[in-house]
Amino acid sequence: MLDQRIIELYDEYTHRPLDRRVFMERLVALAGSTGAAQLALMALTPSYARAAVVAEADPRLAVERGERSGVKTYEAAPKDGAANARGVVLVIHENRGLNPHIEDVARRIALEGFLAIAPDLLTHQGGTPSDADAARDMFAKIDMPRTLASLVEMVSGLKAGSPARKVGAVGFCWGGGMVNALAVASPNLDAGVAYYGGAPKTEDVPKIRAAMMLHFAGLDTRINAGAPAYEAALKQAGVPYQSFMYDGVNHAFNNDVGGERYNEAAAKLAWGRTIAFLKEKLA
Repeated sequence: MLDQRIIELYDEYTHRPLDRRVFMERLVALAGSTGAAQLALMALTPSYARAAVVAEADPRLAVERGERSGVKTYEAAPKDGAANARGVVLVIHENRGLNPHIEDVARRIALEGFLAIAPDLLTHQGGTPSDADAARDMFAKIDMPRTLASLVEMVSGLKAGSPARKVGAVGFCWGGGMVNALAVASPNLDAGVAYYGGAPKTEDVPKIRAAMMLHFAGLDTRINAGAPAYEAALKQAGVPYQSFMYDGVNHAFNNDVGGERYNEAAAKLAWGRTIAFLKEKLA
């Protein structure tokens, strides 16, 4: 088991972002040697070779790549077609872009009866590269207003095409923050699930019309700092929400290709709650 200080350093590296040279110097100091530091980094780096919990060729699904609102998408639906799906769930990626893990999450959601749409929110910068660190570096230059506007337009377009259809969103890490932002910006969103995502400004919370579910990791002090004010604002505004804190686990605990930070028990519990919530709110 890794020293928690190493996990926190990695979180700083992936989210600040911290310069790689500085990160490696501090990692070597914590690990005790260059070799130990490399082993620790391997234990924390996502391994997309393990991504396919649900095979892309699963006969129960129809999978395609497309484009909506000027954004490239990966879409998965039950084999009998998107028109017969329970509703639509946008799957918003972490700060590594639309990678094989997020595509697999979309397929998992589609198996629950939804049309799952995973947008590549690095589309305007050329799309998600295969190198995870290169993808992360692109987020420092992302045009947030334009990116959020694309998601708002996507939700509106899905509603316009089928007014009775309900639309939800689930996001992880950076994507969790985007779900919170989308809930503020789009009155058409019916449900939002944010996994360890940054909170919106408290003064914007009354704009939320979607039912919300929030998942927090007990050891994630960076994100958790904003949680009490966010929940208080949701309560005061009368926004229906559920919030769960998973003690003793780290940021990104749901990412089953994320190495040391993944926590199977917490991930399964949060996932079960997420699917039940989406089935209720998007029925």
